[in-house]
Amino acid sequence: MKIQVTDLTTAVFKKSTYSNGGDNCIEVAAVPGTTAFRDSKDLRLGAVAVSTAAFDHFVSAVKTEALD
Repeated sequence: MKIQVTDLTTAVFKKSTYSNGGDNCIEVAAVPGTTAFRDSKDLRLGAVAVSTAAFDHFVSAVKTEALD
């Protein structure tokens, strides 16, 4: 497996509007070809970056409850 490091220094992370301004959620940033996400409660943990296709597949699976 090839691991690619993505520069996230200029990434703009956004919280979901469903979070109602709370701290218990993730933040997501779109970087060309990549989607990064991080825990909004502890930014010191850093972020995880995956391909946009992989993130889209994950979101689709969550929406359809296909993660069982």
